[in-house]
Order: sequence, then structure tokens, then C-alpha cells
Amino acid sequence: MLTFASMKTAFLIAAPTSGSGKTTIARGLMALLTQRGYKVQPFKCGPDYIDTKFHAAVCGRPSINLDTFMATEQHVSELFARYGQDADVCVVEGMMGLFDGFDRDCGSSAEIARALDIPVVLVVDAKSAAYSMAPLLQGFVNFRKDIRIAGVIYNRVGSERHRQLLQQVSDDLGIRCFGFVPKRAELEQGSRYLGLDFSTKVDSTALVRLLEQHVDWQALLTLPVRSPRTPHLKPTDSSSEAFGLRALIARNDDAFSFLYQETLDAFQTVRFFNPEQDVPSFQDVDLLYLPGGYPEKHLEPLVSNAACRQAIKTFAEQGGRIVAECGGMMYLCQGIVSDAGTFPMCGVLPYTITARTADRKLTLGYRRFELNGRELRGHEFHYTQFLGDVPQSHCQVYNAQGTPVPTPVFCYKNVLASYTHLYTI
Repeated sequence: MLTFASMKTAFLIAAPTSGSGKTTIARGLMALLTQRGYKVQPFKCGPDYIDTKFHAAVCGRPSINLDTFMATEQHVSELFARYGQDADVCVVEGMMGLFDGFDRDCGSSAEIARALDIPVVLVVDAKSAAYSMAPLLQGFVNFRKDIRIAGVIYNRVGSERHRQLLQQVSDDLGIRCFGFVPKRAELEQGSRYLGLDFSTKVDSTALVRLLEQHVDWQALLTLPVRSPRTPHLKPTDSSSEAFGLRALIARNDDAFSFLYQETLDAFQTVRFFNPEQDVPSFQDVDLLYLPGGYPEKHLEPLVSNAACRQAIKTFAEQGGRIVAECGGMMYLCQGIVSDAGTFPMCGVLPYTITARTADRKLTLGYRRFELNGRELRGHEFHYTQFLGDVPQSHCQVYNAQGTPVPTPVFCYKNVLASYTHLYTI
């Protein structure tokens, strides 16, 4: 085995269930290690766009999604090797419970840990239990022998007596304990619309101080890392049509911000513009990319920039190539209805989206569909809906289990638009 002295350390922060505090602990450890002078490469299991924003904010480098539904295990290994090759430590944040996937444990954090052959640090919410943690942890440790659970961090510990009882659990089971994090209401991450609140600057000062006091973070850096299977480091997935294209991308902090770093890195060149403020120039542009986000939260400034909306419509009508995902698709539609009224958008697609509170309905899940002989995969997550009947789709869309879903895909001239956030373009 190789250790931190001879190669980078890597570990995955997971939990038995969602809500155990793994996001808070993972972000805090990333911030702590970065502040201590380590070059930390963050990763996120699954399709999540929001946790990765926190990772990037505290680590100073983009966080990379690892997802075995949207990509192959080989591709995930390539991403891990490519983006982590110059890092001192790679920290992977899991999703949901450790073994929760789209089909049993397929696509789960455990599958990512197995594919990368990295140890798992389990964050458990101990606020309402003591020795009952023993059978829970024993089950997780022994459930799959190909998953290396290196130890546990007990979260939301209530008192010194509570800590002592939890230490007995680790001692009796022989499970390494990396720390006991006390319950602190001020550290509970606020939530908003579709997930975590990323509209304000991340301040990890209190969290870092707490973890320094209560987690043996140095011990995490000594976790043995097995000699990795070194994959060929390709510049991008060969299935991506983005490779070699010159892209113009809509981006601001909130309205258009759901972007996979892997997709950005696949383009030959990238230019950004803000649809609230800029009028885009399409010179030397092969593709206009309108990613997802929350345009329904920015309706007035989007409407005010009529020149931008007209420029995009003209580009589409003249045959310009456009990919629009979720919020980007909404921006291409005729308009968006909110509780405050109806707001005109680009008018490329003859549909109206409702973002009214009374019409909110969660649509969530993996998606796949075939287009021009190529299978595209991605993820759908939104509360807005089409006003009236769902429009007819250009092709049938399926979920991860292969069941047809009513999500429409629109192909108009050279425009591809859908509620699905595509992994590769």
C-alpha cells in the first residue's frame, strides 16, 4: 500500500441516510484542509450542481461530478485521475445514503467508492441514539466487503456522556472514530428553492474551528490509498460532441449557473455572457449554450434586456446551434408566468412556463433519450411546469429504470431544448 507520503490521499464522505450532515462535514473538511495549505480537489457523487458550488468556493478549484448513470465507471475513473492528479488530497462528497442508487445500489456513492477503490468515512447522525449505533454501523461495515469503510464521524453529539457512549460503540466494534462533532444550530445549512442556498458568500470560519477541535483531520491524511488503476487521461469523453466547438455560454450567479465542469472543459473555447446585462455577439461561435438555473427568480432583469432576447431569437431563426437545458429552455419559451404576472422571454419556442406558487410540482430523476442515433443522458429537477398541456416531444424520454416519462424534448431548426440537464452535449 502507498500512503500520503508517497501519493495523494483520497476518501469519500458518506452517510447512512440523507440529512446526517455529510454535506456540512465534507465542506468543512475541504475548507480546513485548504486553509492548512493542502491542495484539495473536491468531487461530488451524482448529478448535483449546488453542493459543487460550495466545494469550489472553499477549495478554490472546480468540483467534479462523478455519476455512474450518466457516465461509465471507466469515465468516472478518468475524471478522478485527471482532475486529482496535481492535488494533495481528493475529497469526494457522497449523495443520499451510502448504498442508495437509482436501482438498489447501482449509481450509489458505494459504487463510486468501489470504482475508485477509495476508503469511506461514514458520517452518522447520533443525536437520538447511543449504543443503538452499534448494529447500524456493524451492518454498514459488513454489508459489502468490496466497500472499505475506514471509520466514522459522529455528528450532532449532545454531551460528554453521549460522546462516551458513542466511543463504546467504536471500541466494541473495532471501528475507527475520527471525531465527535457537537450539535450546533448555527451550522445547519439553510435551504432554498431546489436545494442549498448558494446566493450568499460561503463563510466556513465557525465550521472549520469546530472540526479542528472535534475531528482528527490529520488521521484522515494517513488513510492508506491502494495503488490506483491508472486510466488513460483523455481530454474529454469521446462521445461528447462539444469537443472542438467554440461555445458562447449564458452565465450568472443564479439564473444560468448549472454547469458541469467536464462539459466546459470539452469545448475548444468558451466565452460567457450575462443575459441580464449583455447583448451577445455570435461571431466565431459554433454553439450557444443556455444552461439551467433559476430564471424565474430573475424575470424583471431578463425582460429588461430586450436586446439580448431579440439577439438570441434572431440567432435561432437564422439556424444558429443552441442547446438549452431546464432554465435555459424556459428562457427560450414565449413567456414565464409567476405570481407577479406574465413575463415575455425569447419567443423561440411557442410555450409558456408557469412558476406560480400554486402550480409548483417537483419533477425529479435521471433521464435518457435517443437523438440522431446517439443516446443522451442527464438529470431533471424542477418545480416549474408547462402552462396547459405538456407539449409533444420530438422523441420519447425514459427514466433510469427504462420507464417512459412525459418530459418533452424540442428540436426546432438547430435548437435542442428540454428540462433535462445533459451530462455531455
